[in-house]
Formats: sequence, C-alpha cells, structure tokens
Amino acid sequence: MSDLVIETSGLRKEFRSLRGGTRVAVQHLDLAVPAGGRVHGFLGPNGSGKTTTIRMLLGLARPTKGTMRLFGEPVPDRLPHVIGRVGAVVESPKFSPNFSGRRNLQLLAGAIGAPATRVDAALEQVKLTGRDKDRYKGYSLGMKQRLAIAATLLKEPSLLILDEPTNGLDPAGIREIRETIRDLGTSGVTVLLSSHILAEVQQVCTSATIIGNGKLLASGDVDDLLGAGTAYRVATPDPAAAAEVLTRAGLAPTVLDTGLQVDTDQPSEVTRVLGEAGIWLSELTPLRADLESYFLALTEDEQLGEQA
Repeated sequence: MSDLVIETSGLRKEFRSLRGGTRVAVQHLDLAVPAGGRVHGFLGPNGSGKTTTIRMLLGLARPTKGTMRLFGEPVPDRLPHVIGRVGAVVESPKFSPNFSGRRNLQLLAGAIGAPATRVDAALEQVKLTGRDKDRYKGYSLGMKQRLAIAATLLKEPSLLILDEPTNGLDPAGIREIRETIRDLGTSGVTVLLSSHILAEVQQVCTSATIIGNGKLLASGDVDDLLGAGTAYRVATPDPAAAAEVLTRAGLAPTVLDTGLQVDTDQPSEVTRVLGEAGIWLSELTPLRADLESYFLALTEDEQLGEQA
C-alpha cells in the first residue's frame, strides 16, 4: 500500500472560454501528501488552482491530463472504493437553520448509516459540546464551520480535505478552526488544508505544497522549506554594550525592537565573544523566514521567469 494519501502526477486542467479560447487552471502539478496524522498545507493565492485540484480529486471535475491517486488507488476510476475514507468541506454545507447542531448531525448520520455514537464523538472533536442543542441559525460563522467539519467526521475519515475553512471568519473564529485542525492532526487524521492565508497556516501545518498560477513551486516539510537560516536574535541585559562588543569582533549586529540580530553560521562565536566581555546571553534564537515571505520570494522568481 502507498504511504501517500494523495498523489498526483502531471495533473492538468483546462477550461474553454466563451470566446473559444482555453484557460489553464492547473498545469503539470505533482502533489504528494504523506499518510500518518499530519496537517499538509496546500497553499497559494486565490485563483492559483487549489480548489480546481481538490474538485478533481473528489470526482467533481475531470482532469485534462495526468493521473491522481487516493490511498494508492487511481481516481476517479476507483473513487467509490476509497471515498468512504475521505471527508471534505469544499462548499458551504446545507444545514437546517431551525434544527440544533446535534439534530442536524443526527439526521445526517442516519442518512449515511453512521452509528449514533459518532454524533457525540464528532461534536466533542470540534468542541461544540455544550452548544450542540442551540439552533443552527444562532451559530457564529466559526461554529457553523466547525459543525461542517463535524459532519465530515461522522464516517471517521482517514483523510480530511478543507478548502479555505477560515474564509470570512473573525479572529476568534479563525482561532477556533485552527485549534480544531491542529487537534485533528494530532488525533491521527491526515488533513489537507487549502488556504491563501499563509501566516495562519504556518501555525498548524507540518508540511506544505505551494502553488502559483497552477504550477508547483515548492513542497516538503515546513521546517525544511523555511530552514533555520544563519541569522540569530540576541538578547542581553545591556544591548548597547553587546552591540559594541559584537561590532568590534566583526559580527556587525543589527538593532531590533526585541534585541539584536547577528548574521553568522557560528552562533557559538556570539556566545564566546560576549562571555569574554562579561556579557551574558538571555536569548540566542535562530531566525527564519515565515511562509508568507517564502511564498512571496517564490512567486517573484516565477514572475521573473515568465518575463524572461
């Protein structure tokens, strides 16, 4: 059995325009999402091909070229054999506004043949216990989104696909969804999280695929993509004195609001120089790029390549 829950190779999707032309939404996309209870970010700006890719994986659109596999099975041909292991929130689900969250889930569980005990488990997983008897129409947007996730959990999926789950949410709602996604990843569910909010995604993703204009730009573990870098934040009781000592040693510190920044691939040298001057460190922290900065650099290179 494949150790990938999602695998695409050379995936391409073209759309015909009303004027007879062709628009390419996804081009030569190789996507690999490992199994094993992790949150994999599927990142890119709006219009980059994320939703189109997800719709193809779920059998809602057919690829123009390329191959796709879920749990090692080719889709869409074998989709009926694996769809029971997949949960997805791609569009706003239709719940009855006058029924409670619990009642909505009970009706859905009955429709798909899920045991009644799954309703309690799903509500607990998304932290809606205590609000489950409230009417759906009184839910906040964040609560509605969590109920949508709970609906997908009724069949205990191994893979959960979420397409822009924090769109339109306020900061409190975003935090609720972030915590829910993080908990699902640690519980053993593999989550494919599609989003354009890169700074938010960085807080929950262990690995990521970044696309732009339908093309693969980068993929891998988040820590490997960003790297530790060679810059360090230095904090001491006397930043001015530390800056003077480091400057004399040729380490050229930069003054930050939170201390000093030193660019070096030998952090032990910072410790040695300051220690010999009687200045003791309270912090020596590696600095690295965030996903947003990394993505902007990737897309800038992509645009320059197209213009060349």
